[in-house]
Amino acid sequence: MLLFRKTLLIFLAVTACNSLFGQQLPFNPVSYRIYTPFVLNPAAAGSKDYLSVDMNAGFRGQSHSQILSANTRLTKKVLGYLPSGKSYAYSNVGAGLYGYNEYEAADSTHNAGVSASASYHIPLSGRGLSFISIGASVKGMYHFKEGNPDRDLPSREYWYPNVDLGVYVYNPKAYAGISLTNLLHPPKDTAMLNNYSVPVSRQYHFTGGYKFVLSESMDIVLEPSVLIHTDDSLSFDIKESIEPLIKLYVGNFCIGTYFNDYSKVSFFFQYRYPKFYIGTYFALPKDSPFYKKALTSEIAVGINFSPNKSGYTKSGHW
Repeated sequence: MLLFRKTLLIFLAVTACNSLFGQQLPFNPVSYRIYTPFVLNPAAAGSKDYLSVDMNAGFRGQSHSQILSANTRLTKKVLGYLPSGKSYAYSNVGAGLYGYNEYEAADSTHNAGVSASASYHIPLSGRGLSFISIGASVKGMYHFKEGNPDRDLPSREYWYPNVDLGVYVYNPKAYAGISLTNLLHPPKDTAMLNNYSVPVSRQYHFTGGYKFVLSESMDIVLEPSVLIHTDDSLSFDIKESIEPLIKLYVGNFCIGTYFNDYSKVSFFFQYRYPKFYIGTYFALPKDSPFYKKALTSEIAVGINFSPNKSGYTKSGHW
């Protein structure tokens, strides 16, 4: 618990030194926060012991979003016991790539972008099971706002760069991290009577989680975690800024809930095969039947590559 207290104090100190309204991009699909967390914190790229390629896709009425990502710890060849006489060892350098596409029907906006991340992992123990990592990513972002001829509103299109920074501490049982995303302010259009700003703002995130082993023989693990975030406005509302997440692992199966939106009931499932996993995420409105309001449905697929091509991954290391 000392790990979380120290990291949370750093997070609060960083946010207290800053002071735009907007949102995180990419915002959807929601489930990337569950399946590909390095998108929010570049320091987490390469924290797994394999190359992971992941795809998330989400649908909500006419709105849709997709993310394709990959991250790994870079490897090097060393002397080993394979027939070739060589094996692989992990370096301290991690890398990640992702691209996203998002269309929001409510305000007729289209967002897309690509990102490249790099991280450096420093061992905190001789056995190499605990690490602290630092990371950064550079992004190219695209925003298109459809116009409205009836209201004499033109379309607006923007291309702009951005940067993310992060710190991540992790071991087989716990993890915590802080990150700063969208460091650079987005462009504005002030040449027209109707001023327009791309609805993206600098965001500050804290993530932390812990795995409780409920049964070793049955491989049952409970993992509660939390995502806390705010922006330069320093506005902080419990239901808007704190997002708890609960996972229950039973062997290769995982079920859980994510409180990303307190007006909805959400749940997700994940099943891991030896070399890949499939996952789903659903969010249903609380205040009306699902057939009156569009439900959120998402799917995730990931392929996990071992450099030794043995198909082996550490038990419970998702």
